[in-house]
Amino acid sequence: MSIRFRRSLSVLLPALALLAQAPAGASTLNQNASWTIDRASTSTRYRTVAYGDSIYAGYNGSVTSAAKYAAPVVNAEYLSAQWGTDVESVRRTKSGAVAADVYDNKIVAERAYMQASNTRVVTFEMCGNDGLQARSAFKKQTGTCDYSGLTAAENSCKRYVTAAMDFINANAYPGVKLKVISNLHYPGYATDNVQSSCRDAGTGATVKMQDKFLPALARMNFMMCDVARQKGFQCADNFAQYMAADYDSNGDGRIDSDALRYVAGETEASYVARITATLRGTLRDANTHFVSASSSYDYIQSDDTHPTYNGSTIRAGLFGSSSGSGAARYSTISGGKNPIWNQFGHERIGWAVSTFNPAAP
Repeated sequence: MSIRFRRSLSVLLPALALLAQAPAGASTLNQNASWTIDRASTSTRYRTVAYGDSIYAGYNGSVTSAAKYAAPVVNAEYLSAQWGTDVESVRRTKSGAVAADVYDNKIVAERAYMQASNTRVVTFEMCGNDGLQARSAFKKQTGTCDYSGLTAAENSCKRYVTAAMDFINANAYPGVKLKVISNLHYPGYATDNVQSSCRDAGTGATVKMQDKFLPALARMNFMMCDVARQKGFQCADNFAQYMAADYDSNGDGRIDSDALRYVAGETEASYVARITATLRGTLRDANTHFVSASSSYDYIQSDDTHPTYNGSTIRAGLFGSSSGSGAARYSTISGGKNPIWNQFGHERIGWAVSTFNPAAP
């Protein structure tokens, strides 16, 4: 036991040192995993592959483990219930990775996972760390505000989202039935309701951080969904799922979360105006997601960034990846929603992806 423990330390300590030395917001950690929903009545197995950063990884603050029921596995449960088959959820993810890293080192470098002949769903998410790093740098500014970092994050997001869709279209197994991108929620929305330390060059005044970050995020989210529309992908609108209530709080006749959703074919100007002005009053921090006027759930962990989850964890991180299998938490799913579909952040993303699931494999 002592020999194995010393060997573990020899792996762990250098890796921890690298993470500690990396610039804040720029460290990365591979968190790969595979989990199969195993149904007793069948031996037929299909695969869903998810590429991304810490969101799809199921990051929970640990460098050695991740949530078992991260969004991709939640969707695998929905698929298994619909198809009556085993479904393997493969996560090829890198916590802390910017869009370029997800594209180069996950989607492209690990394309073999989506090329397997039993693959039926490919999904990905990216750009969150591009935005978080740009926001972090902006918050440190003094003197005259420089918005170029936010613009660079938007441009990088568009470049690599487009490249990712083109690559998946060209390289995924031809029998894939569904391709989905998940867009971005706004972590720390309430925290950003403060003024900047820098001053706008035109007005000479400080700026409210929400007012700078929200339009940039809206443009990124519109781009993801609109490029998806053009390239044969579906878009799981996580911003809408997270950032507004599941009832009509403003009396306009629409459930708030539904009213926020991207509408296929609308213009960027229309979408951004709807998010940042027309329906701005319905936006709420996802730490308090109201499912009714009197009931809410916390979609964000204590780090104010990553989604909450149900259940246990699996090994994913410095000690390598893990694979395993187990029965679905719910043997049947009635009406397309499991009993906790709106109670945890990862459950909500998994359900959002599942709304596009094909009826048969």
